[in-house]
Order: sequence, then structure tokens, then C-alpha cells
Amino acid sequence: MVQENHLETMKKIAFLFISLALTTFVSAQEEGSVKQLPSVTIKDMDGKTVNTAALGFDGPVIISFWATWCSPCKRELNTIHESYAEWQEETGVHLVAVSIDDAKNAPQVPVYVNGKGWEYLVLMDMNGDFKRAMGVNNVPHTFLIDANGNIVYSHNSYAPGDEEKLYQELLKLTQK
Repeated sequence: MVQENHLETMKKIAFLFISLALTTFVSAQEEGSVKQLPSVTIKDMDGKTVNTAALGFDGPVIISFWATWCSPCKRELNTIHESYAEWQEETGVHLVAVSIDDAKNAPQVPVYVNGKGWEYLVLMDMNGDFKRAMGVNNVPHTFLIDANGNIVYSHNSYAPGDEEKLYQELLKLTQK
């Protein structure tokens, strides 16, 4: 009888030890995966210099890397545009569309943006400095940034419905 109680106690201690170890490991994994928004100086469509780490928005920010020659990029940003006002009202989110068009294609960016009526902040990353700092290999590549500048979600490519996943991640972030 005493031996059975001792065995049960040992099992409970082992279970608690394993639980604590797993919790510590998961916490360390989550902390290690949080990445801060890098500080890179690029320009907006008017030629004004912008520091990417100090965009000046309260609340969450969606950063979407795109190009005028990228059809999936334009589909994604145009689809988000349809719900953007509602997203802003509900969550306070701001969207920053970062064009990776080179100097040759850069003049097409404001023409496209103004023609579509995007109300996003549009930045020009013609040298690819911000793109490299964010680890973007191809576009579209979309990030969700929390109010503290932490990158909390990242998605590459676009298929219809991806904007809903982004919206769900946004809701998780803002309804804590």
C-alpha cells in the first residue's frame, strides 16, 4: 500500500516536471519567434523619407509587399480594399503597401494606387532595403505587426480567401 502511494506520488511529480518543462520550452519558442519591425529608411509616393520602425500608427499594422507587375499582389490589395474601412473601424488597423518596383516601374505606382482609390500608406522600396530586412523573397508577402512593433503573423503568396485568414489573425490580436 505504501509502495503504491509512493509510485502515484512519483508519477504526479514526473507529470508536473514534464508539464513545467514543456511550458518553459513553448514560452521560449514563442519569445524566440517574435521579431521586431526593422528600422529602414525608404520613401513614400511623394518622396518623403519614412522610417519603417516609426510609422506613427497606434494599434496593429498590416504591411504588404507588392509590385505593379504582380497580379496576385494587386488582387490581394484590391480585395482587402473592399473591407478595409470596416477592418479599420473594428480593429484600428492601418495598412502599409510597400512597392518593390524598381526605378523604371516606380512612376506606375501612384498611377495604379490613385486609380484604385487605395487609402493605404504606400511606400517605395526601389532598392529592396526593407524587403531584405524583412526577409521577403517574393511577393505578395504580408505581415501583421502588433502595437509594439512585433511581427506576429506572416503570409507569402495569395489565393482567394487568404484575406479572411489575415482578418482572423487581426481579430485575435485586437480582441485580447
